[in-house]
Amino acid sequence: MNLEFKQKVYNAYLNTVNEKIKLLHQNLDDLSISIAEETKNSAGDKYETARALLQTEQSSVAKQLNEANDQKNLLETIDINLVSNKIIKGSLIQTNRGYFFMSIGLGKALVEDQTIIALSQAAPLGQKLHGLTIGDTTEVNGIKYSIQKLY
Repeated sequence: MNLEFKQKVYNAYLNTVNEKIKLLHQNLDDLSISIAEETKNSAGDKYETARALLQTEQSSVAKQLNEANDQKNLLETIDINLVSNKIIKGSLIQTNRGYFFMSIGLGKALVEDQTIIALSQAAPLGQKLHGLTIGDTTEVNGIKYSIQKLY
């Protein structure tokens, strides 16, 4: 495992966020079409209610899209070529409990048959891991984590 693997991990999460953005854009486009069709058919309270529901859904999807764009922007601020002997933003951490990518909270990804968990420094485990070095241990919810390697 090396920087090439770390790059693949980063790319996997970036692709996940980009796919989410793409799907949300498509959803917004579909909702816009539906709203336009409801407007054409508007003839009474039934249609007004349907249009209002579609507009509420559109607002919700727009909010999700903004959040996904924020996630992408945060992910793009990470310099994955930066290697440190301490856990920092962008570190790929091998522990006795698996791999963690200190970035933003994006959950699990499978890269080269390895399960990686992307965590935020604000998450309880992220807070405990931040600043640790190889050989250090920490505990969260009764689970011990031992730092084996940093990339």
